[in-house]
Amino acid sequence: MNSGAGAAPQRPEAVPGAAARLRRSGVAWWRLPFLVFGFVALAVGTGAGLARLAWPMPGVVAASAALHGPLMVCGFFGVVISLERAVAIGKPWAYAAPLAAALGSAAALHGFEAAAPWLYLVGAAMLTLASADVVRRQREGFNVVIALAAACWAVGAAAWAFGAAVPQAVPWWLAFLILTIAGERLELSRFVPRTQRAVRLFAAVVALALVGLVAWPWAAGPPLFGVALMALAAWLFANDLARRTVRTQGLTRFIAVCLLAGYGWLLAGGALVAVFGFVPGSAAYDAALHALGLGFVFSMVFGHAPVIFPAVLRVAVPYRRWFYVPLGLLHAAVALRVGGAAAGSFALRHWGALASALALVAFIVAMLTAVLGARGGRSRRAAG
Repeated sequence: MNSGAGAAPQRPEAVPGAAARLRRSGVAWWRLPFLVFGFVALAVGTGAGLARLAWPMPGVVAASAALHGPLMVCGFFGVVISLERAVAIGKPWAYAAPLAAALGSAAALHGFEAAAPWLYLVGAAMLTLASADVVRRQREGFNVVIALAAACWAVGAAAWAFGAAVPQAVPWWLAFLILTIAGERLELSRFVPRTQRAVRLFAAVVALALVGLVAWPWAAGPPLFGVALMALAAWLFANDLARRTVRTQGLTRFIAVCLLAGYGWLLAGGALVAVFGFVPGSAAYDAALHALGLGFVFSMVFGHAPVIFPAVLRVAVPYRRWFYVPLGLLHAAVALRVGGAAAGSFALRHWGALASALALVAFIVAMLTAVLGARGGRSRRAAG
């Protein structure tokens, strides 16, 4: 998920009043509360996932076990992705999307669970409108895919709001995350020579994924969706810029490693859905869900976080070699989780869940350490 999802952010001097003064001061602090809400949802959602696998958690976290999925997808990714989109298009009304998603999490965690899906739906609808506005101004295929992804979030949120169980919304929410990433990678693949045939193939893969979602209530739906995910992984392996940048050094190589490793989990998760279906409560469901949601999506997050934070908060995130430590832990944790599901081993799933939570914590600590170290270095140079 990169900051170039749509139009370029406005220049600081183009934003009037106090916002301009804040942006010129170096850090866009006024955007920080959105991220705080997102990371609270991430923390509670992660703890709720641990509680579901018998790890002892504080009361409010344990009580939120049933909200693990909504908090992770709508509460965290909904806020972060819609905030990034609002920054990109530079229009104040677009910030209604992350605000509504943040309020949805607040409602869910403060005893107003019935209001949460409706607030998430408002956030998803506003993100869809913001993405459609980008398509109106820049008619490119990648923007269309990103807008379709936002609409998938809205469909899943609407299903939940109108009484569907959370697992019925999960395929749409996975499509939201996967197609958002795919659209952004399609945008960057413009820098790699590609044929019209490759572009048409990408469009066909996205169409197949959407057909699978629409056909989900019937037996053909999950296999079609799984095949589409496998085809998408193959397309990304063949056409993504990461194939070249993995041979470079520093941050560029780290991002490429995150992407390529994530594509492997996208392929594996798609294969699990295509072969075994996506039946809630089954071992294949748990394995596919976490191969896609942890192995693919969070690998993308690890790769793009050093790009997103500078774009959203205007803080530098210098590359550090220790970024590979939480990345390695994340993929080891996903392997434990998927292997545990395949082997029917609760113990492996139990420890894999803890390892994945530790990987997220380690990565956040790594990011904060890099940011604070860079700011401290600048302060010392200024004082000297």
